[in-house]
Amino acid sequence: MVMKATELDKDVGDGVQGNNCHRGQLAQHQKSVNHSRRQESKENKSSNALSSGQSNSNVLEQGRSPVDESGTYSEFIKFPAPPCRQFWKAGDYDDGLSSKLTLQHGKNYLHVHPIFLHSNATSHKWVFGAIAELVDNAVDEIQNGASFVIVDKISNPRDGSPALLIQDDGGGMDPEAIRRCMSFGFSDKKSKSAIGQYGNGFKTSTMRLGADAIIFSRHADDGVLTQSIGLLSFTFLTQTGHDRIVVPMVDYELNTAGNLEILDRYGKEYFMSNLSLLLQWSPYSTEAELLQQFEDIGLHGTKVIVYNLWFNDDGNVELDFDTDPEDIRINGDIKEVQTRPAWRTVNEEHISNRLRYSLRAYLSILYLRIPESFTIVLRGKFVKHHNLALDLKFQEFIVYRPQSSGCIQGELLTTIGFLKEAPQVTVHGFNIYHKNRLILPFWPIVSYGNNSRSRGVVGVLEANFVEPTHDKQDFERTSLFQKLEVRLKEMTWEYWDYHCGLIGYHVTKKLRPTEPPPDSPLGISTGSDTLNHGMPNVAKTNLALNQKYPYLVSAKAASAAGLSSKRKEHGDLDKLEGIKRQAGTGANAFLSGHGFETEVVSDIKNKLEDQDVVNLIQVNKNFRAKCLDYKKRTEDLDLKVTRLRSELGQVRTEYEQLMAELTS
Repeated sequence: MVMKATELDKDVGDGVQGNNCHRGQLAQHQKSVNHSRRQESKENKSSNALSSGQSNSNVLEQGRSPVDESGTYSEFIKFPAPPCRQFWKAGDYDDGLSSKLTLQHGKNYLHVHPIFLHSNATSHKWVFGAIAELVDNAVDEIQNGASFVIVDKISNPRDGSPALLIQDDGGGMDPEAIRRCMSFGFSDKKSKSAIGQYGNGFKTSTMRLGADAIIFSRHADDGVLTQSIGLLSFTFLTQTGHDRIVVPMVDYELNTAGNLEILDRYGKEYFMSNLSLLLQWSPYSTEAELLQQFEDIGLHGTKVIVYNLWFNDDGNVELDFDTDPEDIRINGDIKEVQTRPAWRTVNEEHISNRLRYSLRAYLSILYLRIPESFTIVLRGKFVKHHNLALDLKFQEFIVYRPQSSGCIQGELLTTIGFLKEAPQVTVHGFNIYHKNRLILPFWPIVSYGNNSRSRGVVGVLEANFVEPTHDKQDFERTSLFQKLEVRLKEMTWEYWDYHCGLIGYHVTKKLRPTEPPPDSPLGISTGSDTLNHGMPNVAKTNLALNQKYPYLVSAKAASAAGLSSKRKEHGDLDKLEGIKRQAGTGANAFLSGHGFETEVVSDIKNKLEDQDVVNLIQVNKNFRAKCLDYKKRTEDLDLKVTRLRSELGQVRTEYEQLMAELTS
């Protein structure tokens, strides 16, 4: 099928129609274009479909075709570029036309002016946020079978300039779906786990990255395979003086004979007009080159190419493809960290700093969980998933249940601790995810002064009860979010006040003594339900959390060896001090007379001496758990290989039968 689609003659349309009548149709089309310019009502009808929200037709105002009177394509047309290559200045353009009110069937319709593409894209203040939007679309396709997303640099075949490629092997889009994708406000994502929800991400992200974007999508449904191509071009709209958004699209279908046919549901003239605009304003000058882009898509998938990338204020391309051949960086966004000279390197190399200018670092933490069957490939190399919770030592797990109007809105689990590099790193804050997607990385919920309070304290949580903004780089400032902000501040202060001694700072608050049960002799607490370093409800809920949040087990095991020694030492010694304070003089005499104090001190000493053994046992358990996990993965992969071999055998048998039938 792919071979047939690419065996196209260089002349446009010969490979699709299989004859030489295509040029004659183009010549007729040029005449019809001139005629249609004199029919304003007809022109408005075709060009307003997208603006008015209609998904049953494409948006096209009859523009100038790159076909001369003889029906041949002009070779001298220079590849156009936007008049201004700096994004934040590109909106200052005047088409010189006054928008006209369109009447259709006696009703008024509002146009969407091309300048809206630019103003709509300004919601993305950060260029990596725009790339993340396109990666989100691929991740949402996991439910449709997507197993990878590719982010890479390619060259524009017209002028050799860099372009950005984002490609996945998801379900793809049929002709109707791609029109909804290019429209405003349409979203087919109804799943509760889907990241996208507003139906605006594709437009804002592509227009924030570059002036133009072309999309290729192949979709298979009930034995029908379709290929669609759409062009969203700010350059085309501004240089031709359009006062409304026009999106050229063409569709193809694979017929029962295995040949590629054009889908001309709106007429041949309509198809040829769209095709001529694609060939003039896209990076590809022939239909064969356009169809060649489907070669590496497979049976289904989508490819987005953003070209005419924006420049920064220095006149350089905003995205830096040259500094690191395995990464994409932001030009001129590396900032020096102000700290001690001895600590500068560890701060500059920390992921909280690198994610600001390195796309590889940002993509590694963009999702809280990534299925093993899905990979992100950046410039030909896999992006290794980075679990931020594993970067923490002395972890605590805190459950927060937000309420609104007296009703619980959900349950939120926060993992909080010190960064492993603390106190050398100046980083602090919370990494807040929404539906598995990182919204706020290292959000500094509090600021510390000269006393370094909260230094190195970092948390990780997933807040699905609050809504992110359209650019997915912040949250809507609702009352629920404000309550969450207050609670996170309290968590930070509490954790620092009772744990800062673990990283060498003076403890401002001593650990809270345990309240003794009334039936305990001399007020000595014999129960295990104690406050965990002043953090309420932690010890009570650890077992329940392990069952409800299984992904926490690895994080807890990773920090168990470092936390257990300090916690046990502080807990036992503080227990002894509490006993002394509560019992008083009479109790002290009683303890001394019965040898209780000697036994407690001896017991604590033995526990501290044996702590290394306990740590080794814990590490051994962790290794055993990993071994069992690898063994299970191996068994699962063996079963998968067996199943695939069986399916391959069935396909081969079916292939042989079909070949025999074809031969006969």
